[in-house]
Order: sequence, then structure tokens, then C-alpha cells
Amino acid sequence: MTAYWKPGLTAVALAAFVFPTSRIWAAEAPLQPGADISIDVVGTSPVAASGIDRDRLPYTVQSGTREDARRTQAGSLSAYLLRQFTGFNVSDLEGNPLLPDVTFHGYRASSLVGAPQGISVFLDGVRVNEAFGDIVSWDLLPEAAITRMTMVSGSNPVYGLNTLGGALILTTPSGKTDPGVTVDVKGGSYGLARADVTWGFGGDTPVDGYLAATVFHQDGWRDFSPARLANLYFKLGGDLNADRWEIALLAGDSKTTGNSLVPSFGFTDGAQAPGLYDADRAAVYTWPDDTRNRALQLSGRYVHHVGAASDWATVAYVRGSHRKTVNGDVSDTYADYIGLCEHGFDAAGNPIDARCPYLRDQAAALPSAALNTTGTHQTSVGLSTSWTARTDRNNVTIGADALHSTVKYRQYEQDATFTSAREAVALSDSESALVAGVDGRTRTAGIYLTDTWTLLPSTFVTGSLRYNWSRVSNTLVTPDADDAPETFTYTKLNPAIGVARQLGAVTAFANWSQSSRVPTAIELGCADPRAPCRLPAGLQSDPFLSQVVARTIEIGMRGAPWSGARFSASYFDTRNRDDILFLRAPDTQNGYFANFSRTRNRGVDLGLDQQLGDVLLHAGYGYLEATYDAEGDIVEGERTVHATRGMRLPGLPRNSIRASADWQALPTLALGVDIVGNSSIVTAGNEDGLVADTASGRATRMANAGVGGWVTVNLRASWRPQPHVEVYGNVGNVLGKRYETYGMLAEDLFPGGTLVQPHVEPREVATARFVAPGAPTAWFVGLRYTM
Repeated sequence: MTAYWKPGLTAVALAAFVFPTSRIWAAEAPLQPGADISIDVVGTSPVAASGIDRDRLPYTVQSGTREDARRTQAGSLSAYLLRQFTGFNVSDLEGNPLLPDVTFHGYRASSLVGAPQGISVFLDGVRVNEAFGDIVSWDLLPEAAITRMTMVSGSNPVYGLNTLGGALILTTPSGKTDPGVTVDVKGGSYGLARADVTWGFGGDTPVDGYLAATVFHQDGWRDFSPARLANLYFKLGGDLNADRWEIALLAGDSKTTGNSLVPSFGFTDGAQAPGLYDADRAAVYTWPDDTRNRALQLSGRYVHHVGAASDWATVAYVRGSHRKTVNGDVSDTYADYIGLCEHGFDAAGNPIDARCPYLRDQAAALPSAALNTTGTHQTSVGLSTSWTARTDRNNVTIGADALHSTVKYRQYEQDATFTSAREAVALSDSESALVAGVDGRTRTAGIYLTDTWTLLPSTFVTGSLRYNWSRVSNTLVTPDADDAPETFTYTKLNPAIGVARQLGAVTAFANWSQSSRVPTAIELGCADPRAPCRLPAGLQSDPFLSQVVARTIEIGMRGAPWSGARFSASYFDTRNRDDILFLRAPDTQNGYFANFSRTRNRGVDLGLDQQLGDVLLHAGYGYLEATYDAEGDIVEGERTVHATRGMRLPGLPRNSIRASADWQALPTLALGVDIVGNSSIVTAGNEDGLVADTASGRATRMANAGVGGWVTVNLRASWRPQPHVEVYGNVGNVLGKRYETYGMLAEDLFPGGTLVQPHVEPREVATARFVAPGAPTAWFVGLRYTM
């Protein structure tokens, strides 16, 4: 039997799910929501003007409001998703709160170029995944303006390319729906200072508006890790008879330092030695690692209502962004000389011990550091439109979208040297030189159809179909000349079918869906294992990469079976064909993208909300088994890992728990607590439990190479002395738990914090476990005024 779910088999299974009980429930009237059940409406597409009750949909939908986020005092959108949405996880890969690495069911919506993406993100119908790498610039999202967050799980084809694990829908209000002024200021640990201002106006006039602005600054808890941010969101809108028009402007500017991973302990000749992180939790490996991110987006939306049962919604937008990075790293040439003598063999396997004195002399004459500077300019123009019609039996949406994006990327390198604090400082007689670049263009178009059909009074069947067409063109730029343009075309027809069955106050559902993702310019430009690149850096010739195809089956139940409660339980199984992974090359900080034939993400999500008088309880549990689903060799830095079917993917916890309690102790006083916990994760490069023994060349076991599980506790309080005034405070990680959120094996060229010198015996260079430290105890207090 094939390893992939087949639509025909799934249709039979869905029919078996629906019809054996249809005689029992055929006479049942449609479910009428009681006092304890709220109707949560979900858009049938990213741009749909109207939605459908989520209890009629055959997949899991999680949602939250701005009021929920304020109550939890999470501090950021990604932190709120981590605490309140089941299936989410956040890794501190960049060591900066503005640069989170967010995953859902093991699929990423990351700000880190090179991380394999799999979640599509929309803001008021505008896709905000950047064309260069499909990354999400979380720092530039207008968090102060977002009033609703909805997570749609599964490989839903309606939401377009990159929806392998799900789609995150973010919504902002208008001056008519959210009038008044809110000023929110707070300050706290590590120099935190933030102010958010919103203003909705003109609700009783022909034209209304909404303004949201944020300024943010923090010194950061890690060394040399400041962050600052300013963004503005302004929307004008109005009603024309039964129609609605809106024009929105988004502008953002951030400067962040992401100091990334730091060596925890080394492994040399069977012995372990403490690393830089063990001596200093706030230490950084090398610096600077600065990112300047700017974006400007103009969008328009028009909704034409055709009577009470039909509407047409159109969204058009243009987005421009510029990202500049400056990274201080060990020079690749310097590291290569050290690495050759460390292993004692050259690339052909010939012993080179006799040449080591010469190689060490060569290394001594080389600059030990390099300042790698990158610049990325992106422009995207998009158009989406959908028509929705509602009848007694059907809710139909037909839509189409198109996107044209261009990218210009350049990387420069400058010789530098390290200070005693591991800062890379440019040599006075050196100049920045072009290393590589790419001029890319991506064009995509798609058409789709989805219908939720009332098969029986309480049985709803949803079918979807989408056709995608994409063309990705690259022109690679080298110091000598530009290569000839290379163009790849991808097409795919993606279906989905599911059923939801209302059984009183509980809904049971089952769904099968398929979606796809095409390689981006960065992935196609860095796909040659013979010429690996530094991300986001040095691009080479373009081997073909296949598009990723994800197929998901999901079954579950949700509802409000008793007073004050709402629960959800689901099982998901997603199988990915031709998954795109970023693989590190041996003895270098570089890597390349490659297809891996099959991976698999499956698990269980459980969630419960319960109101008990003045106490609101929330509990969530997620189980994730993210594994390779085929055999193959994976180059993971210091060694080649032979992946086998069932071997866990690195960086993803198998178990996660989320719990919170909010107590309205007094009419003016609210107290709350959050508990967030993850089980252990596999370290990249140590998936099979082995590590290269650099003295003998053998692969041996490395004790404690994985990253352990952890639990943190957060406390919060809110006091309202007057109806329009709120004073609040939060203490994160109140128990001071020391924990890590990611791990990777690599060579530590700074054992004890000091750079390995050429005259030092090379075999003292250790393979080390590098980790992403979690944040220590931190607090903030704030004041919110609404009028």
C-alpha cells in the first residue's frame, strides 16, 4: 500500500463517517447555540467578506482576540500564540524577542532566512510571507492594530502556497468597529520601554479611520543584544450604499541584534568540557549580528454586497522591504586551515599531518574574522478576489489570486579581527568585497473553489480545489560576471474534502487536504552541495529543487458539552513529499538546501477552557511526532547523519503543555498565572545519538547531546482603579528556570572564550553542542488608558 493518503480512500472513509448515523440524526433540527456556546465565524478564504460558523468546518480552528492577548499580558503576538494556542512552539534561535522562530505542528513561520517555512500568514487578506525565503517579519507586524488571530490547521489549499501545516489569519478593525483612543505604556527589565497608541474615529461619518502606532526599545538580557522598533498602521474606510472600501498603510522600521547560538559544552577524545554558555548565561559567541529591517505596504480592499446572501471582496497591495545584516564570524579560510589539521586528512582522505606546520603558518597570516554584510531589496504586488454566495444548503466561495515579486540580494565580505570580547572589527586596510548575489523574480497565480454543503440538518461536507501556477527566475551575480538567468516552473492541483457532524453541543469532524510549496529564490540559489553558502549569503548555481507536497488527514471533536466549557481534541497526520531542508556542510558555517524524499508530522492536540465562577481556566496539551519518513544521508555540520524512517527531526519537542488560570479576585483586581512547558528535543547533527570523534575519525556517542525539557511559570496582575484606567504587571519565568529552546552540533573555535590559534595543537578544537538560551526572569509594569 502506498505511503500517502489517497483522496478516493478518504472519501470512502468520510462517507462511512457520515451515513451510518444519518438515520438517527436525520430528523434533528439544526443546532441552536445555547447560552454557553458562542458562534465563531471563520472566513472561507483570506479575503472573504463573510464567513461561516467554525462548528460546520471539518478541521481545527483556534482563535483569540485582542482582549484575550491583553488579559494574558504575553508581551508579543508570538508569545501569546505560544501560551494560548495548542500546537505552537517558539524557539529563541536569534536570542531576540523581535526575531522569533515560530512553529505550528512542526511547520515554521520564522523570521530566520534558511528555516524551512510551512505556515502562511495573512494580514487583512494580504499575504505577509516575504518572497525571499517565505519568512515572516514578526517585528514589522502592527501588533497594536490586530484585534483577532485565527489559526486554521492542516494543508488547506484555499490559503494558497506554503500552507503545509496551516494558515494564520490576522485581522485589524476600522474606526467604525473600534472607536476611541487607547494609550498603553510599559517598562521593565533589561531597559524595556514600549508604547502603543490606537485611535479609531469617524464612526458616525461617511469616512472613518483607524490609527495604530508602536515604539519599542530593549537592551536585551544577553550581551550586546539591543532591539528597537517603530511601526505605524493607518486605515481609512467608508461605506458606499451596501459596499465597503478601505485603504491601509503599514510602515515599519526595526534594528535588532540576534546573537544566535552559543556553545554549551565541548566533546574531545571522549571527555566533556564546559562551554561559554556554562560559564555565562548571557554570553554571545561572536558579534555583531545586527539586522535592520524596513517595510512599507499599501493595500486596498473593496467589498461589494449583492443582496443579503452574496458578496464580492477584492484586495490589492504593493509591499516593499529592505533588510540589511552585519555579522561578525570566523573567517571561512581561517577555519578551513584549522579544520584540516584537526581531522588529519584532506578531502581525498590523504593524511596531512606532515603539512600541518605549513598550514598553521598559513592560518597565522590570515585574518581570523570576517564581517559579512548583506542587503536584500524586495517588492511584491498582489491581487486577490473572491465571490461568496450563501443558500439554505451551500456556502460557496470562488476565488483567484496573483502575485509578482522581485528581489535583489547582495552579500559582501570584509577582513576583520577579533577583540578579546569576540567582536569582529574590520581591519583598517580592508574593504568590503562582493561575494555573491541574486536577482530573482517570482510570479504565482491560483484559482480555487470551496463549498460547505449542508448534507443533512446537522451534517456539513466541505470540498475545496485549487490550481497553482508558479514561475521562479534567478540571475546569479558573482564578483566576475552575472550568470545566465535560470527559470523553473511549477504547477499543482490541490484538493481537500471533509465532513463535520453536529451531535448536540459537540461536533465531530474528519478532513483530508493537500497543499504545496514551491522553492523560493534563496533556496534555488543555494542548492548545490559542492558550493554551500552562508545564510543569508553566498549563492551558487541552481540545481533543480522539487516543490513540497503536504497531505494531511485530521479527525477530532470540539464543542461545549457542559456549562461554561469549550473543548477541542484532534489527531493530525501530515506526510510531506520532497521536503526542503537546509543542510550544513562539513567543517564550515555554510550549507545548502536539498530535497528529502519524505518527512512526517503527526500528533494530537487537546484543549479545554472552563469558566468556574470568577475563575477562567485554560489547559492545552500537544503531542508531536516529527520524523524522517525515508532513509537518506543528511550532512549535519561535523558529520553525515544517516537518517532512517522514524528518526526524529531536530528542534521540535514531542510533548508540550500550556495552562493558565485567571481569577477576578475583586471587581477591580484580576490575578493570573501561566505555565508553559516542553519536553526534550533532538540536537541538529545528533539525530542518531552519535557525534564525530575528531581525534580518531570515528562516530561515537555523545552523552547529554540533546536539549532537556523545561517548565516555566509566569505571574500577572491587573488593577482597574477607574473604568478607563488599567495598571498591570507581569513577571516571566518567575522561578528563574535555566533552559534552552534549540541545539546544534558544531565546532567551537572559541574554547574557553578564546579563539583557537594556529600554534595550538589543532585536535584541541572540540565538537560542541551549541544552544539557544531561554530568557531568564524578567518583569514589566504598564499603564493602559482608554477613552
